[in-house]
Parts: sequence; structure tokens; C-alpha cells
Amino acid sequence: SRLDSGHVSTSPPLLLLLPFALLLLHPVSPVHGGNVLAFPGEFSHWLNMRTIIEELVKRNHSVTILVPDASPSVNYNNSRDAAKFNFLVFKELMRFSMYEAHLSSPLQKFLKTASWILHFLDFGRQQCEGMLRNKQLMATLHHASFDVILQDSMAMCGDLVADLLSVPLIISMRYSFGSVFERHCGHSPAPPSYVPLAPLSYNDRMTLSERLINMVIYVGSSAVSELTWKLTLDQYYREIKGTPSSVCETMGKADVWLIRTFWDIETPRPTPPNFKYVGGLHCKPANQLPEDLEAFVQSSGDAGIIVASFGSMVTNLTMQHANIIATAFGQIPQKVRSSAHSQTNIQGLRYQQRKLRWFVCLFIWMFVSSLPEESFLPFR
Repeated sequence: SRLDSGHVSTSPPLLLLLPFALLLLHPVSPVHGGNVLAFPGEFSHWLNMRTIIEELVKRNHSVTILVPDASPSVNYNNSRDAAKFNFLVFKELMRFSMYEAHLSSPLQKFLKTASWILHFLDFGRQQCEGMLRNKQLMATLHHASFDVILQDSMAMCGDLVADLLSVPLIISMRYSFGSVFERHCGHSPAPPSYVPLAPLSYNDRMTLSERLINMVIYVGSSAVSELTWKLTLDQYYREIKGTPSSVCETMGKADVWLIRTFWDIETPRPTPPNFKYVGGLHCKPANQLPEDLEAFVQSSGDAGIIVASFGSMVTNLTMQHANIIATAFGQIPQKVRSSAHSQTNIQGLRYQQRKLRWFVCLFIWMFVSSLPEESFLPFR
């Protein structure tokens, strides 16, 4: 400041700093974590969502997990988990069932798949009934004042709850068959001329026959999905909301779609701004091996080992299947450690079993594909 004819004038630089000074003098309110409601899927879907939930808890957010009492993979009775997460358990009208795939004709496979889908939708609707018709549970959710709802694509009616509670919705998924959810509900275009639909392994330079197959899946999956929704869940959504609605319309209101893969390994395509690629969330830094496993690795010599993980759903092998696998692994020099257990001892000296936690970041086929071609000659 300077004096000029008895008046005080302030230079322009000081005037620019005045708002910042007032901001520093303003009392700062404490930062509070958000309140999150999670609808997890099962098996590997739960492992992926659990990673997100654990990170939210580390950042002082409150997480409530809504899970049916028949959940085969979410252990809500675990005291260690109960200390970190809030579990709201509701009863459902039907136990979760799994169907084994059998060798059959394409028509039989199609009919079995259609039957399984109808059973799954029926199970999902009954699960929704057990939740949405429970006035006490819905009142609890309403009074909890959640800031956001996190839903796995395998879970049903989380989008409907988000709409009823007027809460932002985040959907976590890898892909849907024929990319139906992404295309119809998420409005993510996938031109069939150069974007192969899931689960096809084509690239963006498809041959004529590959494009024809891709188009058949494109049209077929769209038609079957729309028809299935109209015959099963759309009417239920309208009944619950009391207004014209549909599954795809409600799911399409999601604020963010978390796609569990990497953008740079996907086929080039236009994606909406609310589609976020989050591949590798479940991968963690390597830890030191347990002593017995370290000794097993060191005893394998230069050939190395194979850790055979059968996923999150296979925990027990029959004698027949176990012996087939042991015989196959017996033809290669590597030692093998499996995460699955058989009901009886396996006739294979180099095949050892140990109850291991599922290796979510381990892709066995990448290792096997690097083996010499001669290793697989006995199986041809």
C-alpha cells in the first residue's frame, strides 16, 4: 500500500491475493468418509469386488454389504470380515444351485443353457423379492443415507434399489455375453463389422466368415436378451417402481461402469465417458512363499513348477478327473501343485495337492503355452 494525497490505495497484486487470504482464514471443516452400499456377486466376482471394498475401508469409508443368507462365497459370519464390513443379510426363497456341463449335442447345450438362464433369472427374482418386499430392510436402507451403490453385474436388483433410493450407481463388470449390457443398457457402441463381441477371440480384422459369426451373435444375443427381459423382469420392475420401466433403462442410469480389463488390450472402439477400464485391481504385490512351498519350488530344479488353479468354484475333484489330470501332468518334467482336492489319493508321484487360496493373478495357460511342443505329443 502507499499514501497518495491522504488516501490509502492498494496495488493490484495485493487485491488479487485478498481472496486467498480470506480462504486461509476460513475455518476448515473435517472431511468425512462416504457411506457405500455394495451388492456383490459370487465366487471370482466377489474376489474382485472385495478388493475395491477393502480399499474403500482403508480410506475411512463406511461399507455395507447386502448379501443373501444362501451366498456360497461371501462369508458374512467371518469375525475378521465383520470387524471391517457391515453385513445386511436377508433370506431368499430358493437356494443357489449349480448345473454341471455334460457332453451333449449343440441343441441340447442350447436347451440346457436356456434352462439354466431361466432358472438363474427365477432365482434372481426371488432374491429381489426377499429384499424389496422386506419393508424393514428397505426402511433400514433408506434411513442409512448411502452416498453411492456399488453393484456387481452378477447381482440383481441393485440398480433398482439405487433408483428407489435416488442414489448414484456404479456397476462393476468384465463383460456380458454378446456385450448386451454394454450396448443396450450402457449405450456403448460395438459395430459388428470390426468389434468382436464377447466371448469371441477375434481381432478387429475379421475375415468374412468371422464377421458373419459375429453378426449372428450380435443379432441373436440382442433379440434373446430383449425377449427374456420382457418376459421375466421388465414387468417386475414396473410393478416395484409403479411407473413404466425396464431392466435396461434402470441399469442404463448407472453413473459409472467399471470394466475389469485393460483399455489397451481391448478392441479399439468408441466408449462413453462413464466407462472406466480398471484391469488389474485384484492383483497384489508378491509376498514371500511359505516354507513348504518354497522348498517345493527349490526341489523342482531347472524345469520349474506348475501351480494348477481351477478357479474359485472348483474345490473338489472326482477320482476320475483327478487321475486324468495327474496322468497329463505326468508327461511333462515340471512338478505340479494343485489348489483343488480329490476325494481319494491320486496315482501320480509328481502331482502334489495342497489347499491353496485361488491364484487370481495366475494364468496357467500362459505358462503351459510356453512349453516345448514335444511335451504335448503324447496327447495328440
